[in-house]
Amino acid sequence: MSMTPENAIDRREWMKISAAGVAATTVAGQASIAQEAAPKMSDPVPTRKLGRSGIEVSMLNLGTWQNPGLDRLLRFSYANGVRYIDTAKSYGSEPAIGRWLSDNPDARKSIFLVTKDHPNTPDQLIKQLDARLAALQTDYVDLFFIHGIGDSYGKDYKSLDWPKSKEWKEAFEKIKKSGKAKLVGFSCHDQKRAEYLQAAAEGGFVDAIMVQYSPWLDKDAPLNKALDACHKAGIGLISMKQVAGMGDNILTKVPDHVPYLKEKKMSAYQGLLHAIWSDERIASVCVSMRNTDQIRENAAAIRSYEPMKTADIMQLRDAVLACGKTLCADCTGQCATAGGTKARLGDLTRLLTYHDDFGYRAKARELYNEMDAESRDWSNADLAAAEAACPNKLKFSSLLPRMEKCLG
Repeated sequence: MSMTPENAIDRREWMKISAAGVAATTVAGQASIAQEAAPKMSDPVPTRKLGRSGIEVSMLNLGTWQNPGLDRLLRFSYANGVRYIDTAKSYGSEPAIGRWLSDNPDARKSIFLVTKDHPNTPDQLIKQLDARLAALQTDYVDLFFIHGIGDSYGKDYKSLDWPKSKEWKEAFEKIKKSGKAKLVGFSCHDQKRAEYLQAAAEGGFVDAIMVQYSPWLDKDAPLNKALDACHKAGIGLISMKQVAGMGDNILTKVPDHVPYLKEKKMSAYQGLLHAIWSDERIASVCVSMRNTDQIRENAAAIRSYEPMKTADIMQLRDAVLACGKTLCADCTGQCATAGGTKARLGDLTRLLTYHDDFGYRAKARELYNEMDAESRDWSNADLAAAEAACPNKLKFSSLLPRMEKCLG
């Protein structure tokens, strides 16, 4: 299947709040934090089975990439029924999660815990898991990912062979046999992610994949076909980066053009979540919830979820795209091909999203500087052709100059 509260908060501003700002020192702030330290406990949010594992996981999960005020958010998300936590070595959140789990041993029993690392060989993955467990102060994780598999793992996409190789299969099996991770897989937002997913479906040993996703994929799109293949093979699928690059216009303008949102009294972001959950292939949605309002909003969305009609999803799509985006969740590099350039246009606008929406300016510059010169040089690209080829109609002619000014 390709497509089958009310608080419209400004997420961009919240994403720019520093950890120091979150830990407010005013009397009112201290009182608020004290109240949230022991919020009213809700029942767990609805779950779905994660592929052939049969494990029930929260359909909404807490992404923790560089989250400010994480101690408070862990308590609050758990109190609101979220039982799935996503982290990684590079997120900087493992120590805080470890402390929280150590202080709440009963919570560990009900939490589905995921972490990630960047191996180059099967043996490295096995050794890295021990380091991740130490950082999390636990003796096992529920799911261990190769983090962001893609061209950064070797030239010519040699890592495309990993999901079908005997060596990686043996490493996955060894990890699961040790009991240190129940499931093993990879996350991916690479332009060739459809090929990675297809390879995993053919390899038959990957348990789960977290993938950059859009709720309005064309039914004939390579990624949609790869999702079908993974779902048929019993691979658990988790959506990520689905609301990145939306901007402030989404919050203010989209609800006025989507009757479904008005009828359900939902924000644009809640509508997007409903659209994603309407794809029964997706077991869970990873969202970087960066304050308590976002947790409330998203928890309310899953508790009120009912499948959206295709017509409502398409109406939501049209309204979102009309507002302009900075990240294309459908990108497979078709924009660069149409524009006659080797520059990675989709990755460049993704880094602009990190800079603008997430407020991770230093990290965005760091990732930009790590790209080779050819991948950054869009100077001779036919941007009009690139825009026409982009499924989400990104305005490269205005985004790329701004990206270069911010990151160059």
